[in-house]
Amino acid sequence: MNSMLLLGFWQSIIELTDFFLWPILAGIVVGLLAPIIGSVIVIRRLSFIADTLSHFSLAGICLGVLLAQILSNTIFTELSPTLMGIVFSVGGTFLIEKIRSFYKNYKELSMPIVMSLGAALTGIFISLSNGSASAMAMTLLFGSIFTIDFYDFILILIMSIGIIMFIHIFYRKIVSLCFDETFARISGVKIKALQLGITIILAIFISITMQMIGVLLVSALMIVPVAASILIGKSFKNTCIISIVFSEFSILVGIYLSCILELPSGSLIVIINILILILTLIYSKFSSKQKKDKKDSLIIKSTPKNESKENIVETDTSIQMSTIDLDENKKQE
Repeated sequence: MNSMLLLGFWQSIIELTDFFLWPILAGIVVGLLAPIIGSVIVIRRLSFIADTLSHFSLAGICLGVLLAQILSNTIFTELSPTLMGIVFSVGGTFLIEKIRSFYKNYKELSMPIVMSLGAALTGIFISLSNGSASAMAMTLLFGSIFTIDFYDFILILIMSIGIIMFIHIFYRKIVSLCFDETFARISGVKIKALQLGITIILAIFISITMQMIGVLLVSALMIVPVAASILIGKSFKNTCIISIVFSEFSILVGIYLSCILELPSGSLIVIINILILILTLIYSKFSSKQKKDKKDSLIIKSTPKNESKENIVETDTSIQMSTIDLDENKKQE
């Protein structure tokens, strides 16, 4: 009897661990990568591209569900719709770059165009699937980290290792591209190829994190921690480290609160990030005010005690008068 109870207890512990382990591990991996990629796209002023690719990736996932329904008992029924989302997201990067090439002064138009196309295709694929893709689309809009299982974690881990290797190999070139594109071009960096590589990495990352955070919130996981860390970071590396700390904290606390409050984990993670940003804004404003007051006090201290304000004014007036007299003497000569 006791052995049966003990066995049941350990089985429940294993099930509970399995339920929480993979979401937490996936959250830690994503929390490490999101701010690094976010730092690059923020400095490159491409923040809107994350929303664009997430909407285009959603269209690919809905197409994957539709193909699995139409082509039953084939390879499409075995493949995860997320893979089709990755294909669409990467395809979206090429489409963005192609549209950008037609505009010299309005390159940012490419992103809302591709985003609109993704939203339109999503609606069509949901309609053609007789609503079977609708449930997945609704789930992916806000996401849930607790839907991550062992196989999802392995996919996230493999993709993350590839992204980390790319960033490690091209780190100097990426930093050069972010801060001085002209210098990077002179140094021999292939700007278009590197920029396309960064965009493809972003597309892959968005596709694998949509399930956790959701289409509508995936860009916030990359942008908001970076927006907060920029205010207090003193260098690019320092900003990345601070943003990683903010990201990891928000993910772990978001998972914990989601269990207690029974609210969507993706929404809570983003709200915690926003709260961190607000606190950072307050700290930054208070810190800058303190620095200004300190600077003013140093200026006052550097002024001699016996030199009053009236003496300074009189000195300035006498200098002005002497200058006028010199000008008049020159005119008379």
